[in-house]
Amino acid sequence: MAVNRVPVLKRCRSLGMDPIYLGIAKKSTRESSRANKKMSEYGLQLREKQKAKFIYGVLEKPFRNYYKKAERMNGQAGENLMILLERRLDNVLFRMGMARTRMEARQIVDHKHVLVNGKCINIPSYLIKAGDTIAIKDKCKESDRYKAIAEVTAARLVPEWLECDLEALSGVVKQLPTREMIDVPVNEMLIVELYSK
Repeated sequence: MAVNRVPVLKRCRSLGMDPIYLGIAKKSTRESSRANKKMSEYGLQLREKQKAKFIYGVLEKPFRNYYKKAERMNGQAGENLMILLERRLDNVLFRMGMARTRMEARQIVDHKHVLVNGKCINIPSYLIKAGDTIAIKDKCKESDRYKAIAEVTAARLVPEWLECDLEALSGVVKQLPTREMIDVPVNEMLIVELYSK
């Protein structure tokens, strides 16, 4: 499997984004070497696509597949793309506060710790639906890992489209998110422009 091994803060610096969107509370004091250079239109579009891929931890081919699926759906392709990315199981776990970062959420799903509607799911890209119940397996709940995660994420705001009980390590998807509910700093229209060339 392909893995991006570029240090997170370095990547955030090059994309001009805050690491807090990844669940990381560190700050970089260095400035990007390309900070004051003028960027072409294509460069801006590419950077927005790379930002979305990096935030959600999606590689190029699956990202392109998400875009094709978003185009076939009703409504605007850019908004549909962001909603599809937000509906990924690893992202929903992160949003509920059951993982510190999306990468950790992906690992939790891979290790078969997650139940969706009582069924074990180990696919991080699984798309959740409205009304789905997400919980951590009972035998995993007692581990120190989840106690540490609950301490770190207790103060995190859970989006309005999700309902979560951190003590029980379970939650419900009240509704599917709209673009206004997604607080990710990505201009999806530039991604649409890039793919429509």
